[in-house]
Amino acid sequence: MSLVSEEFPDEVPLRAEEITIPADVTPERVPTHIVDYSANMAVSPQANVICIVYSVNNKKSIEKVSTYINVCCSCRVPLILVGNKSDLVEHSSMETILPIMNQYQDIETCVECSAKNLKNISELFYYAQKAVLHPTGPLYCPEEKEMKSSCIKALTRIFKVSDLDNDGILNDNELNFFQRTCFNTPLAPQALEDVKNVVRRNMTDGVKDNGLTLKGFLFLHTLFIQRGRHETTWTVLRRFGYDDDLELTQEYLFPLIKIPPDCTTELNHNAYLFLQSVFDKHDKDRDCALSPEEVKDLFKVFPYMPWGPDVNNTVCTNDQGWITYQGYLSQWTLTTYLDVQRSLEYLGYLGYSIIYEQESQAAAITVTRNKRIDLQKKQTQRSVFRCNILGARGSGKSGFLQAFLGRNLQRQRKIREDHKSFYAISTTYVYGQEKYLLLHEVMPDFDFLSEADLACDVVCLVYDVNNPSSFEYCARVYKQYFIDSKTPCMLIAAKSDLHEVRQQYSLSPLEFCRKHKFHPPQPFTCNTTDAPNKDIYTRLTTMAMYPHMAQADLKNSTFWLRASVGATVFAVLGFAMYRALLKQR
Repeated sequence: MSLVSEEFPDEVPLRAEEITIPADVTPERVPTHIVDYSANMAVSPQANVICIVYSVNNKKSIEKVSTYINVCCSCRVPLILVGNKSDLVEHSSMETILPIMNQYQDIETCVECSAKNLKNISELFYYAQKAVLHPTGPLYCPEEKEMKSSCIKALTRIFKVSDLDNDGILNDNELNFFQRTCFNTPLAPQALEDVKNVVRRNMTDGVKDNGLTLKGFLFLHTLFIQRGRHETTWTVLRRFGYDDDLELTQEYLFPLIKIPPDCTTELNHNAYLFLQSVFDKHDKDRDCALSPEEVKDLFKVFPYMPWGPDVNNTVCTNDQGWITYQGYLSQWTLTTYLDVQRSLEYLGYLGYSIIYEQESQAAAITVTRNKRIDLQKKQTQRSVFRCNILGARGSGKSGFLQAFLGRNLQRQRKIREDHKSFYAISTTYVYGQEKYLLLHEVMPDFDFLSEADLACDVVCLVYDVNNPSSFEYCARVYKQYFIDSKTPCMLIAAKSDLHEVRQQYSLSPLEFCRKHKFHPPQPFTCNTTDAPNKDIYTRLTTMAMYPHMAQADLKNSTFWLRASVGATVFAVLGFAMYRALLKQR
């Protein structure tokens, strides 16, 4: 009542009316609903903070504090002890209250005030707000006088995300970017030096090369908390997506994104630029590939390791089996296409929206238009095309996938069974445009082909020329699932280095292709001394890009010639440009 009227009421009722202090008159800009409780009422489970009031001049009142604390502790909210009537005594009650405060972790602070002369009344409600918005509990352990491990973990991730060049130091530019990101204002040069001098005075390895180390960064936040400036640390934590339990929020990791049916998800230009900068930051030896240690370092800002050993058999690697720059971007493209929510989560851990100053990671995603519109307009803006590979067991599907990544049979034999992947993704060039082709090996369970097994841009039917019963599976799958679909199909005569045997089917593969009006079987082998020929993958991408031409122009050999020559020229040009870019980096 003193807070609202700003004067001491002569007549005090047993219980005051509930009031709400509007947001615009509070320092933190949040409305505060104050409920007065009398001793015979139950404590509301809806409370965000509880103030336990005792009279500083009444010993019995002080003794009852512990009883009330025990009742309130079940609510699991911050508690504030309020010593009222301080105008009636000369001394402080803090000595008596301190042992109680040390006994209970939920107590945020203790304030002595006087409702009669209005001493510390508005401060009390400020502390109550602060206890909710900037609680000490999750950040700091008063007994140990140090930050809690969960807080150190969160701040370490924030440091790594803010360390844009990954040298283990926040230089002046990075500190200013961090300051502007969290507090909307850069630090003045003198203020920046003052901060570093405070760290220098207190620890030997807090500042290095005139920049702030992780130890120095953590020390500063410990200092803020110890001096009661929890809001500084909380502002940083919340800006980087953390909730009150120091977990990244669902809203931060999984922003809403609408994907209508028959649309796909791709990374946009800014997302690729960001991912390139992340790669550069961790490719310490500048060999355009990520060693296992560099991959580990890249994913230190994640709570778990997102890539398993199968990734190395999904994308291009160098001779040591390390993921190349191209392979790295391909893996991100694959994740975004197959599971956009996971891609958003990963970008969240890397701090995409913070570094690129976007509302959320959703800004990194392009949702392509409906495939039906592409077919009507006979053109597409998409960059990623899916090819499902079907065939009987042992027909050579896995070999076909690995050959796309430049691996011949000899290299494929070194792949461990438990490290195999059912996906392969890399780039191809069609008429000078770089596109991603995503190959997916569908398990040969003829009776259970799901919608996902059938949803793709082009189908590859693979049979083994050396196995007489291999082709029948392809013929049955085509007739049951694809004969009436608009999805273009290609028949692959795999293991073409082996002797071709007669297939046990009513029609030969060539006759089957003629009857159903698609291209003759394409011979393919990965049993080569060098990397296998990649022309066939350019053809598949071309069919995926121009499905309306698959039944007409694609049978025209000059069309294929134009596409593959264009691909070769641009692959060479693309590689030359890529080398030039690397020299710059």
